[in-house]
Amino acid sequence: MTLILVIALAAAVIWWAERSTQHLAFATAGLCFVTAVLLLIVDDATRAILLASMLTAAVVGASLVKYAHSGLKLIATDLPLLFAGTAPFFIVQYPLAVLAVFAGGVALAGGAVIALLYVQGAPIHVEWQAAIFIVAAVGLFGAYRVNGGAAAFRPIAAERRCFFSAFIASLLDLRSWRHLGGLALSDIANERLPLMPAVAARAQHYPDIIVIQHESVFDPRLYGLSIGSGVEAFLSPEYGSYGSLNVDIFGGGSWQSEFSLLTGLSSASFGSNAYYLFKRGVGRFHHSLPNWLTTLGYKTSLASSCRRSFLNYDAFYRGIGIGDRIFTDDFPAPFDVDTFETTHSDAVFLPAAIGAHARRIAEDPAPRFLSVLTNFNHGPHTRRLVAPGQYEPERAFALANLSDPSYAEYYARLSETAATWARLKAELAARFPGRPMLIVHYGDHQPVMTRRIEAKLARPPDARRQFRTFYAIEALNGAADRLAAGPSRALDIAFLGTVALQAAGLPLDEVFATRASLLDQCGEAYFAAPSERKRRFHRTLVAQGLIDVAGAQDLGVNPGLSLSKP
Repeated sequence: MTLILVIALAAAVIWWAERSTQHLAFATAGLCFVTAVLLLIVDDATRAILLASMLTAAVVGASLVKYAHSGLKLIATDLPLLFAGTAPFFIVQYPLAVLAVFAGGVALAGGAVIALLYVQGAPIHVEWQAAIFIVAAVGLFGAYRVNGGAAAFRPIAAERRCFFSAFIASLLDLRSWRHLGGLALSDIANERLPLMPAVAARAQHYPDIIVIQHESVFDPRLYGLSIGSGVEAFLSPEYGSYGSLNVDIFGGGSWQSEFSLLTGLSSASFGSNAYYLFKRGVGRFHHSLPNWLTTLGYKTSLASSCRRSFLNYDAFYRGIGIGDRIFTDDFPAPFDVDTFETTHSDAVFLPAAIGAHARRIAEDPAPRFLSVLTNFNHGPHTRRLVAPGQYEPERAFALANLSDPSYAEYYARLSETAATWARLKAELAARFPGRPMLIVHYGDHQPVMTRRIEAKLARPPDARRQFRTFYAIEALNGAADRLAAGPSRALDIAFLGTVALQAAGLPLDEVFATRASLLDQCGEAYFAAPSERKRRFHRTLVAQGLIDVAGAQDLGVNPGLSLSKP
């Protein structure tokens, strides 16, 4: 009787883990294999099945936590990353989630001890244990091959189902383990793609280009929420070009979006190393937006809302061609880094960043490229960062649209950013009336808070929605005639730098021209696009030494590792 109840429990756990019939057989084979391994330790089927069910529940619980905070399921090579800096960041940002994981782990460990001490089953002879293990292993690998291997999970990588089967598939994908410590492209063909001819400039005078990454900013209209006129003017400037932006990440990892914009590559192409591109990619990317602009005579700068010691920003940005790198501990008074870090307010940071840009224009009239990295709207949004008494009407407006204090805080911060930019834009236009400028705004990823919005509004499932932010391009002082105003096409962030060059009327070299030719095939989702031309283009970049990766080859795709989206 006990064995029947345990089998019923295992069936319930595997259904809870999968929530789908698509890979249910493979997930069941995985549970049977785990049971067979545990049977070698505990020597009876009842306890082996019970412990395997607990282990499955632990994997799925951890995967649900990861999914809630990243939009992606847990895969095997996430585990080594816990010892490489991810865990401390997660603890600081999401303490309640960490506490829940810890409590769940303690409960499961306690349950395992109770099962070992008090649950009894009929012992199975060692020869039968070995036979069961062999049969389970053969069944698992057979199911893996019939299932299509790890690549079969790519279309559902961001969907809320198949948690256990995705983990088991990633565990069996030996190629992903082999390249865990290296750097290799996953979407690359064997044959090269001939590069397109270079494109001549349309502009006689090259405009300044300012690219502003707006931390965790998305368009509320994506969830059917109304916005006020100030926020609308920011997200959809009347005389600018704007649209939806597809990114590789959800909830964090802003540098992956920065990487994609500046290199024209998807961070997802680098699998488990996507999170570590700013460290392992230093000096490996020899064709980038800043490098090309330097060739055209631009002076390039970075203004970051983090300190110089953050991650490996200084070395990476230097490696892709940013000549002047300014961090919060570099800004002169009256900017005070300690005071700033209490809120990371854009009302404080953006004037300092644009002020530094203006001073450099006075020192050198050459056209300038500035990349600005903000941090104001990062979660959690349970903290009130907007100063008391400010943007209260905007907060009330947001609450009237959605009764959620976290969303109201997000909207209040966004309103502060929008008002700050409107003022700075007017100041730039007045201060440099004869100097054309092109400004590119974009959201690096959605905040975790949008999960709650989706649930409260009962939006229909859409795995891609969580990876959509916004982009807007606007022009000042004579550059507007180069820009087609109004709603524009949805873009993947890997194309945004190329589109900015086109909007500025600047020349495109053969690499940028070829990337522009891929827009129609994979403009909305670069990594997920099944484009053979894209894969051959990557081979050309590697063959010409523009991407320095060891052993670059077609590795196949592990859906979790590659952070892919359908």
